[in-house]
Amino acid sequence: MTRGRAASHITFHGRLRDWSSDHNNWNEKLYPYWKDGDARWQNCWKGGRVVASLTSDSPALVGSNVTFSVNLKFPRCQKEDNDSNIVYDRNCKNSSLDYSSLSDQYVYNWTQWIDDCGGQNCTHNNSHNVFPDGRPFPHNRGWRTKNFVYMFHTLGQYYQKTGGSSAIVSINTTNLTLGSHIMEVSIYRRGFRSYVPVTTARTVYVVTDTIPLYVNMTQKNDRNASDHIFIKDIPITFDVVIHDPSSYLNHSIISYRWDFGDGSGSFVSSDPVSVHTYTLVGNFSLNLTVEAIIPAPCGPVTPPPPSPTSPVPPNVTTPRLDSLMGLPAGEGPAEGCQIIRYGQYQSSLSIAEGILGINIIQMTSVQGAAAQMENSVVDFVVTCQGGSLPTDACTIVADPTCQVLQTEACDPVDITDQCLLTIRRAFNESGTYCVNITLGDATSLALTSTLISISEGAGSFSRTAEGVLIACGFLVAFAAVLTFFLYKRYKQYRPIDWNTEQAAKSAGLNVYFNHFKAVLFPANNEKDPLLKNKLGII
Repeated sequence: MTRGRAASHITFHGRLRDWSSDHNNWNEKLYPYWKDGDARWQNCWKGGRVVASLTSDSPALVGSNVTFSVNLKFPRCQKEDNDSNIVYDRNCKNSSLDYSSLSDQYVYNWTQWIDDCGGQNCTHNNSHNVFPDGRPFPHNRGWRTKNFVYMFHTLGQYYQKTGGSSAIVSINTTNLTLGSHIMEVSIYRRGFRSYVPVTTARTVYVVTDTIPLYVNMTQKNDRNASDHIFIKDIPITFDVVIHDPSSYLNHSIISYRWDFGDGSGSFVSSDPVSVHTYTLVGNFSLNLTVEAIIPAPCGPVTPPPPSPTSPVPPNVTTPRLDSLMGLPAGEGPAEGCQIIRYGQYQSSLSIAEGILGINIIQMTSVQGAAAQMENSVVDFVVTCQGGSLPTDACTIVADPTCQVLQTEACDPVDITDQCLLTIRRAFNESGTYCVNITLGDATSLALTSTLISISEGAGSFSRTAEGVLIACGFLVAFAAVLTFFLYKRYKQYRPIDWNTEQAAKSAGLNVYFNHFKAVLFPANNEKDPLLKNKLGII
């Protein structure tokens, strides 16, 4: 900023609405200017340095608005209160100073520096409540809590406003030259009789005549979408996101022309979401062209030329109307004309074989010493479909809603001919669990889920499809209880001969055991051919 200094000429890149030329007079007594490296920067704020973060929502399509946001970060253990005063945080832990023992909580008490004459507009006569160019502060509601002055500067013009620890400003890009530009901001704090510089910041923003966009690509079972390696025979979803934070294109007609590079041809759609399935393995080039027809008033096209003091970067064109229904000479502007803007997206995709899906085909309760009888152990027999074999398997056990994780285990898988493996997992307590099993390779990651109910007693579980399995130990206990019950009943109600009752009871128990054996151990279960093909248990 020239800050009022004389210049041989005044140049505008394009007049910004409500912005002023930086050649206006500047009250340096009220708003001093310190160059970089000035020693006064070291003591401009109590307790350290204030850091300003200036960001923008650039890039901006020419004609739209670009918004800048600046936020102040104060030194450690300092914060802004509800009245915009800067106070010490008494709860802050700092080894060098105990802030809870300070007699004065204020770092800067702005309220005591503002004249309070009892009237809303009385400060119009106060020479301190003005901007650097002499214009008075706006006295809207809450003006007393806005104790920082922000000076935004770009393209030879400035904008000044008051605020708290943050400020936002937007500019329209209709008259701006295309290319990269710099936005600077200088921040002043209120002093007793003047304003003190506290920090500065700058950022680069871009104005373009090409629609800014990117494409989100997602696919079921894809292990890493960011590597642009996807799986054959599974649909890929392409979601176009146009960067338009100021909603400049809200009333436009937008179309999308797709070419997926696999010989399927190109097609045009008005939907930003497209789904495509690659049926061949290899590398393909995705090409997307977006067209936006923007309604605009008709009139002569007079794009501003590049500024000689800030040349446009190479290979950048000036704004233009790509499609214009012009008027005969001498006629004024009319409604009904259009501006057409285009956006391009290209990407290289690799299509590879992967795991298309997995299934749990059998669950079996494990009995004996291998089951660690203090836990319930279940074997899951899993198979998968696709053109590749898994290299790792993971099991995630969660609550019945599948939301709260309880345990997770992953193991490497070594399969050479077919995708069939057994996964063994132990359950510490009875209850219902959601079991997620994933099989993955370098490209894909397939998932399947099931609910399993672990009953009381070790080594037992239930599932609707499998019926109820009961461990041998539970059978023995049940038989003992049943024997005791029959013996008590015999003594009390059926006083017949001991030998006769013993024979009858023995026959009855044989019936019970044969019944449970038929239910729990069907004869054809051991002849299941899948059990003969099981690979190693993991």
